[in-house]
Amino acid sequence: MPIGFRNTNELWASILTQTLKRLGLTCAVICPGSRSTPLAITFAQASPTLEVISILDERCAAFFALGRAKATGTPTAIICTSGTAGANFYPAVIEAKESRVPLLLLTADRPSELRNCHSGQTIDQLKLYGNYPNWQAELAVPSADMGMLAYLRQTVMYAWERSLYPVPGPVHLNIPFRDPLAPIPDGTDLNSLQLHLQSEDFWTGIFPLSPGQAQGTAPALPLSRAGTRHYPCSPLLREWLKSDQGIIIAGVAQPQQPQEYCQAIAQLSKTLKFPVLAEGLSPVRNYAELNPHIISTYDLILRNQQLAKQLAPEIVIQIGEMPTSPVLRNWLKTTAAKRWIIDPSDQNLDPLHGRTVHLRVSVELLIREWESGRGGEGENAIQSPSLSEFYLQLWCTAEAKVRLNVDQTLASKSDLLESKIAWLLSQFLPKETPIFIANSMPVRDVEFFWKPNQSGVKPFFNRGANGIDGTLSTALGIAHRNQSSVMLTGDLALLHDTNGFLIRNKFVGHLTIVLINNNGGGIFEMLPIAKFEPPFEEFFATPQDIDFAQLCATYGVEHELITTWEQLQNRLNTLPTTGIRVLELRTNRKVDAKWRQENLGQFSALHNFE
Repeated sequence: MPIGFRNTNELWASILTQTLKRLGLTCAVICPGSRSTPLAITFAQASPTLEVISILDERCAAFFALGRAKATGTPTAIICTSGTAGANFYPAVIEAKESRVPLLLLTADRPSELRNCHSGQTIDQLKLYGNYPNWQAELAVPSADMGMLAYLRQTVMYAWERSLYPVPGPVHLNIPFRDPLAPIPDGTDLNSLQLHLQSEDFWTGIFPLSPGQAQGTAPALPLSRAGTRHYPCSPLLREWLKSDQGIIIAGVAQPQQPQEYCQAIAQLSKTLKFPVLAEGLSPVRNYAELNPHIISTYDLILRNQQLAKQLAPEIVIQIGEMPTSPVLRNWLKTTAAKRWIIDPSDQNLDPLHGRTVHLRVSVELLIREWESGRGGEGENAIQSPSLSEFYLQLWCTAEAKVRLNVDQTLASKSDLLESKIAWLLSQFLPKETPIFIANSMPVRDVEFFWKPNQSGVKPFFNRGANGIDGTLSTALGIAHRNQSSVMLTGDLALLHDTNGFLIRNKFVGHLTIVLINNNGGGIFEMLPIAKFEPPFEEFFATPQDIDFAQLCATYGVEHELITTWEQLQNRLNTLPTTGIRVLELRTNRKVDAKWRQENLGQFSALHNFE
C-alpha cells in the first residue's frame, strides 16, 4: 500500500493503516461520514490485500466486526465519523469486553479548538466507552514530523497489542483531524519525508502477532503474574486425585482450536475419572467421541432432588464460564465442594462466590504441562485414582436414561414444538458448521436438548452481556468468508437488528437463519411475571405481529415458511453456499412454555438410577 503524501491528514492516516496492516489486520469496517474521510481513503486504498467493508448502520457495523473477530481470533478495525456515530458502537464494545473479543475502534473527531463551541457533529468522545476498553487514547492532531510519525506508529502498535494481551478485548483510539479532510494540498511540504517513509527502516520491528497467544497459551506454569498464586501442576493433580467425588464443568467457551480444547478436557476427565458436565454452548458436546463421560442432561438430572443430593461433589473443576443453567448454579451453592476455575483471563468467573481458586491458564496448557512433567518427577507422580467408580457410574447411568427419555419424547413430537428445534439442529447440521445461537430461549433450549454428536459443529454466541442487540450482524460477521453458517434466533432478537440485512450486498458466503416466530419474548413466559396480566403481554412479551415474508422481501432476502420437521431436515442437510436465507417456524409461545414447565422436571423424575 503506498503512503499518501497529498496532505498531512492523508500521510497520518496512511501510517496508521500501514502499521495495522503489517501487524496482521485483515478486515476493516467503515461507516460513512465526513470527519473520518482521511481514514476511509487510506483504508479503501489498502484493498484488495486488506478487506474493507462499508456498512451504513454503526451498531450493525460494530457487531459485524465483533463477529469477524470471533471467527478469526484477530482484531477487526471499525471506523466512524465524529458525533453520535461512535456512540452506536457501545453495545458491541461492552460485548467485546465481556466475551474477550479483540476490536479496534477508530473514531474520528474534530480538533480541540472546535469542541465545546457548538461546532456541528461534535460530542465529548474522550473515554466514550467508559472503562470497557482494554486501553484507550486520543491521538495527537496529525503532524508532518518524523518524530510524531514514529509516535503514531508505536502508539498503533501498542493499541494492537492491548487488543490481544493479556486478555483480548476492545481498544479505542480517538483520532482528531483538521481540515482539509479530502486529499487536497494543505500547504505542507512533504517531499523531505518521502525518502524516510518509503524505506523499510521505518517499519522495522512490525510483524504479525499470533492470535493463539491471546488465548492464554503462552505463559508456562507455575504462574507468575502479579497477584496470582502459584499452583504447580503435580501437586494440583495429586489433590484432585484424592477426591472420590469430582466433576468437570465444561462451560461457555468459543476456543479458536475447538478440537484441541476438547481433547484437553477429555484427557483431564480420563486422568481423574471425573464426568464432564458439558454446556450446550461449549464445543465439547460436538466432539463426543473424544470423551466417554459427557453429561449433557445435567440440568434435567439435577431437577430430581434425591438424585441431586447423591451427586453432590467434593471437587468441582470449572473450565471457562459458568453454564447458563440456574438449576446447576443453585445445586452448586448447596454443596460444600471446593471449586477450581481454569481460564486464562483476568476476570472473576465465579458468580456464586464459593470456595474458588482461579487458575489463570488454558486447559490446553495445563494438560501439556502435566504431560511434560511426568518424566521429571517419575511415573509415581501421577497414579490411577482410587476414586469410587460408583459416583462416576451414577452420573453416566443418569445421563443415559435421561438422554434416552429426551430423545424418545422429542422424536415423537410431530407438531412444531420450539424445544425440538435445537435437538434437531444437533443431529442434522453439516459437519463443522458455524452456528450462532441467539440469547433468551434459544441458548436455554440448546443447553437442555442439544444432543452429543461427532459433527464438530462450532457454536458462537454473545454471552458476555447476554443482550439481544446485534444478533443478525454478529452472525453475518461470523459467516462472512466462512463455511456456510446457521443462526438460531427468536423473532424479537432478529427484529432488534433487522438493519443487519443491509450488509447483504457486502456479505460473502451463506447464512441460514432458523427463525422461531412465537410473536413475542418466549423467555418471559418462563418467569413469574407471566402470571400477571396486565401488564405481561404488552410490556414483557411485546408481540410485534410482523410478516417476515414481507420483511425479507424488502431486504431482498430469501424466505421460506417451514411447516414440518421433514421440511426443516431437508433444508439443513446441505446448506447453500451463497446468500442469506430465513427458514421461519411459527410456534405457540404459551403452548411451548407450558410444555417446558410440565416436562423439564419429569425427564429424570420417574427413573431408578441405582
